[in-house]
Amino acid sequence: MIDEPDVAGNEERIDVAISQREFAEQVVRQLVDAGYTALWAGGCVRDLLVGREPKDYDVATSARPEQVREVFGKRRTLSVGESFGVIVVLGPKSAGQVEVATFRTDGNYLDGRRPESVVFSSPEEDAQRRDFTINGMFYDPLKKAIMDFVGGEKDLAAGILRAIGDPHARMEEDKLRMLRAVRFAATFEFELDEATADAVRLMAAQISVVSVERITQELRRMLVDQHRYRAIELCDDVGLLLRVLPELKPVVSESERWQRLLRTLRLLIEPEFALVFAILLDSVVEVAESGPQGDCRTLGVELAEKAGRRLKLSNHEIDDACWLLKHRRSLDGASMLSLSPLKRVLSQKLAPDLIALIRVRALAHGLQPGDAMFCEDYLRTTSREIIDPSPLISGDDLINAGFRPGPRFKEVLDKVRDAQLELRIGTFAEALEMATRLVAGVQ
Repeated sequence: MIDEPDVAGNEERIDVAISQREFAEQVVRQLVDAGYTALWAGGCVRDLLVGREPKDYDVATSARPEQVREVFGKRRTLSVGESFGVIVVLGPKSAGQVEVATFRTDGNYLDGRRPESVVFSSPEEDAQRRDFTINGMFYDPLKKAIMDFVGGEKDLAAGILRAIGDPHARMEEDKLRMLRAVRFAATFEFELDEATADAVRLMAAQISVVSVERITQELRRMLVDQHRYRAIELCDDVGLLLRVLPELKPVVSESERWQRLLRTLRLLIEPEFALVFAILLDSVVEVAESGPQGDCRTLGVELAEKAGRRLKLSNHEIDDACWLLKHRRSLDGASMLSLSPLKRVLSQKLAPDLIALIRVRALAHGLQPGDAMFCEDYLRTTSREIIDPSPLISGDDLINAGFRPGPRFKEVLDKVRDAQLELRIGTFAEALEMATRLVAGVQ
């Protein structure tokens, strides 16, 4: 049963402050009043049935694209996929927009993503072209009735993620559906239908034909979801994991380390993508540290840069992951560290993420997260002015004092900064005196 909000009658204007749900209902009403069939479709129906607020609402209709534009006017519509029967109807800022698609049957998917052609059809036929049963339902918000031609409501109740029709055909149409199957199953804590899982296993190697950008988009969604550990576990089970994240092979091949990684992922609370990405690679570095590889201090950064470029992550995501992996051991024995290295790390914007990394790593190993707890307490009880005070002296100050710029400037300024952070100096005069002695080679 879908809970319905109180919505006024036929509201022709769509420029008032309303919710997206109310706007989506208005879109349906205006299409119906114009003589067309119109229904909510796909993911929004699924989400409403499980008690989630949909991120967006899609409408499926018997109206052709040109007819949709006639109903709402060209100023309120965008043709984003008219050849596929898709028109976007623009609402007020409070409601966003609604995608309206004509009921259709798809032709062959020669590019593994989009059909070469479409034939406008009926709701029953339209449902058959969709990916999974839980995404193939319709809902009439005016009559408050579910229309289910694919058994989606039954699968939703049973907690099963099942492809519509022939699972091999559905995956063949768009290979990304293999990753989407995993993501939906994990997100909703569903079991993968056996035939659907078998189809993914059989075709897993073909994920390589999907663009990196689309694969990465799915990975982002998986890894920031609270059920990320289940998504990674399912990816491995159906043979997708090492095809999209080959860096994890050393971890997957060792049962104990693999289970530890899953525990680590499970312990994370609402992380950013870069943190999860760094944690995955941190587990790889741990394997290397236990072997004869020698110095592994730069391995994490190298992995993040290489994998990040392959996955076409943003520069921001790569930089954040690299910083976390560069400092993955910087807070070891935090309570015993001198103030300078402690403050230099904790003053950075990613310090909370680094603390989260070392916390879940410790817990996954069955250890008390003492370092994380110390750092959290230090940040909570110490003012920003003490952790990251304004530098007492700059390079310009040294130049103004008569010193010639040179390669030692940075070294001198770093040592003066360390002394400031250690609270050994606290004034400009003390900083200048120390810099003078350092430049002169006294210390």
